[in-house]
Amino acid sequence: MAEVLLSLGSNLDRERYILAALDALADHFGELQLSSVYESESVGFNGSPFFNMVVGIHTDMTVADLTVLLKQIEDDNGRRRNCPKFSSRTLDIDILTYDDIVGEVDGVMLPRDEVDKNAFVLWPLAELKPSSLHPLLGRCYAELWQEYDQDQKLWPVDFFWRDQQISTRSGSNC
Repeated sequence: MAEVLLSLGSNLDRERYILAALDALADHFGELQLSSVYESESVGFNGSPFFNMVVGIHTDMTVADLTVLLKQIEDDNGRRRNCPKFSSRTLDIDILTYDDIVGEVDGVMLPRDEVDKNAFVLWPLAELKPSSLHPLLGRCYAELWQEYDQDQKLWPVDFFWRDQQISTRSGSNC
């Protein structure tokens, strides 16, 4: 079984759509590994703040089949495909890594380029998998986060899923 790390994001009715995504992923893959949920400013456009998190799953699905499923979950949750790339969205689910594969697989570039470029991906990834190595850079996510020096603001928020608190608001903003 492959270990896959996914990025979830929403800036329209954020809590509703992150909860719906977690439910759908749990229905398909069983137990999920969850980072905290972070609120972040929009990057690349002027929009409402996002909720972002990283989710780990295990699957036997191919990258192509997984991509189809993730797009279906997005579509089931009101994702509109006719909007600009940098725009508000109900739900965005991206494959960050698929095991340690590097390169293009079924039209998906692995690992996803934004892993070490966007705080809203790297901080939750460093929290969830601090000692795991970035498949291309060969450096652990905790180290990459510690050295991150971009000016992107985000902070953990209180978030509950299935009667469990998976995230707690803290006083520190990055």
